[in-house]
Amino acid sequence: MTSHNNFQNDNFKYSKSSSRSFDDPSFNSQVKVNDLKKNSFEDSFDKWLEFVQWARWFPDLFYDLIKPETGGMRLDLDQRLFLRCMSRFVSTYGVFPRGFGKTMLELMSIYHTCIFFPDITIAMSAQTKENAASISEEKHNEIMKWFPLMKNELAKAPSFTKDSVEVEFKSGATYSILANSQTSKGQRRRRLNVEESALLDNFLFKDALEPVVNVPRRTIGKLATINPYELNGMINYLTTSGYRGSDEFNRILNMLDEMADLKGKIVLGASWELPCHYGRGETRNQLLAKKNDPTTSATAFAMNYESRWVGATDGALVNITKLLNLRTIPKPELECPKDKRGNLEINEYILGVDVARSSAQSNNKTAIVVLKIIRNPKGLIRQIQLVNIIEPPNGLNFKEQSIIVKRLFYKYGGNQDLSKSRVKAIVVDGNVIGKGLIDRLLEDVTDTDTNEELGCFDTINTDQKPDHEKAVKIIYDLTATGINDEIIRTFIDYVETEKLKLLKINDEIKKTSVHGDDSLVEEERARLHTQYLIDEVSNLKLKKTKNSITVEQVQKKIDKDRYSALAYALYYIFLFLEKEAEEPNTYEDDDEIVYY
Repeated sequence: MTSHNNFQNDNFKYSKSSSRSFDDPSFNSQVKVNDLKKNSFEDSFDKWLEFVQWARWFPDLFYDLIKPETGGMRLDLDQRLFLRCMSRFVSTYGVFPRGFGKTMLELMSIYHTCIFFPDITIAMSAQTKENAASISEEKHNEIMKWFPLMKNELAKAPSFTKDSVEVEFKSGATYSILANSQTSKGQRRRRLNVEESALLDNFLFKDALEPVVNVPRRTIGKLATINPYELNGMINYLTTSGYRGSDEFNRILNMLDEMADLKGKIVLGASWELPCHYGRGETRNQLLAKKNDPTTSATAFAMNYESRWVGATDGALVNITKLLNLRTIPKPELECPKDKRGNLEINEYILGVDVARSSAQSNNKTAIVVLKIIRNPKGLIRQIQLVNIIEPPNGLNFKEQSIIVKRLFYKYGGNQDLSKSRVKAIVVDGNVIGKGLIDRLLEDVTDTDTNEELGCFDTINTDQKPDHEKAVKIIYDLTATGINDEIIRTFIDYVETEKLKLLKINDEIKKTSVHGDDSLVEEERARLHTQYLIDEVSNLKLKKTKNSITVEQVQKKIDKDRYSALAYALYYIFLFLEKEAEEPNTYEDDDEIVYY
């Protein structure tokens, strides 16, 4: 298979006159007459050329050709179409569900290109190099297993490390990986495949990734020319779906227009039903059970399996791309951290609680957010970090919910002495049902698990009486009636100014279950609930009335509890904790001023 690479030599010429003559003084008369026959390669040049053209145009049939007689990988019709599009269009955007096998097909397409385009360099980019390296090694091993002849095309054993990949082919081509980040800026490859492109923002793409393929491949002959018919600068995008209104959603809309105008681009998509029809991935019954499971996020299922872009397109609450860019916090805080001496760090926390009470898992749930305030030396709030989100189990009565809230108060450095307390306020939704939780928070209570006394709290802004007068004034009873538009504007402002920061979300965080060490489980839950928060916000759109604004859900079955808890806490911070920078006093005291 490697010999056909010589066809890329643009200086190759063949004619009958190229045969050596018997009159040539250097001719060895001992050579047999049979050796005077034209070289078999030269004799079959036209056939080899036709084979290369055929193999480049039909990558699926090329894989059929090298598949072993027994075993090997059987390509389904949809997979064949996908492979052909990756070889024939200057840009392919594929939106496919989990279990489709898109990453395997992507690497098969890359390896096919490396064989038939000498000296080409191709990269796959993912959210992190670690993720790209992991999936590359796994899919490489599968290709070598299903198509053993591919091993003959490798120049040497491939290199796979934690954050790098290098696969060299006998054609001189090289496959490597990049990250969807600024670290890829300045890199150069001839073609690029972007994994999980729905998570990209356009600024990063334009600044760091798009320029990667600016330099086209040159042929390997003496002339080293650029083939005008080659798909130089190819960028392919592969992903599960994301949010409407995001940069990638708009990119797909633009590519659909370019596809209609025959500009060499194509958009492909499918739901879980297509791979399920061919027997790939989970069965129909398993997927339908997952869809109907009340613990499964409707948004996550729509994106992961139905390939539907979710959220509001017109009148969205916030720019979803900007919201996604707020995910910068590397790790959740499950409690107030301690310094080297074992003392609690000097932090400020605000707890926000949106209250619900229902035994049905499909109904609204109570949500608790933990916000950490970061100030600059002048005391101005620089960041508001959402370091944890907790969702108590449904069906708990108000007493049980109050115990959870009080436990969190002490975990984050809460103290009966407010001057020493790291928690500055607990903002509770006091509308109707929330009054029940506030009543319980004002009562003395014993922790049912540890038998510790959790005490009682008092409200900051109401005349309600706690069980005893020494209760810490920490509860802010927030009644949204009449101020809902102010709460919404405050939320929008903190997103737009990028003061609000969210937890980073792992690539596979859309899963709905976690296992392992308790602290790791809690961390993954915090990340999972951050994903759900983004789902909730993306599902909200602004609704304007004559005198105010409100939000409404695009899909009613998607809750907004986490958003509400966050919005209430942010509103409290805006009202009471924001302060203007103190201007330096440029004047001396009056008695020290000297008049001339």
